[in-house]
Amino acid sequence: MNHVSLLTLPALCLALAACSSPPPAPEAGVLDPAPQISHRNGQLDLALASGNYNCELGKSVKIEREYREKVNYSILLGWNGKNYQLERDPSSSGLPRFKDKAGKMIWVDLPWKGLLLDGKTSKPLANDCHLPGTAPQPAERRAGQLAVGLSGPDLISAARGR
Repeated sequence: MNHVSLLTLPALCLALAACSSPPPAPEAGVLDPAPQISHRNGQLDLALASGNYNCELGKSVKIEREYREKVNYSILLGWNGKNYQLERDPSSSGLPRFKDKAGKMIWVDLPWKGLLLDGKTSKPLANDCHLPGTAPQPAERRAGQLAVGLSGPDLISAARGR
């Protein structure tokens, strides 16, 4: 009986050690479904990926992000066959907002979607944009809204920079 107890103790220690090990690192190119959110000078910084975003009504937007020191300062936006260079434009809400120099295009990043606005009228050109396979479920979307403290009409005003 003493032999069995002595063999059980190392097995139990190994099992407990396995429970406390950190999870494996994600594979390269695989997106974390919940983007990391950090604050810098009143502005939110979201760790989001570049790629072809699929939007409502069959529209698509190509986004190439430029990161410096883990902060997304600019994006190259492909829309309707044209490319636009957009720079980070600080917003009163703190949401990541990008605007081109001519003021024609505005891209807003939210933890659960992207939104393209006409820079002159603030009307949506493409809404509910996601990378393929990353569209959140309603509960995840609500959690993202709560994380940035916005929902409903406040969300739309914040996206427009008001």
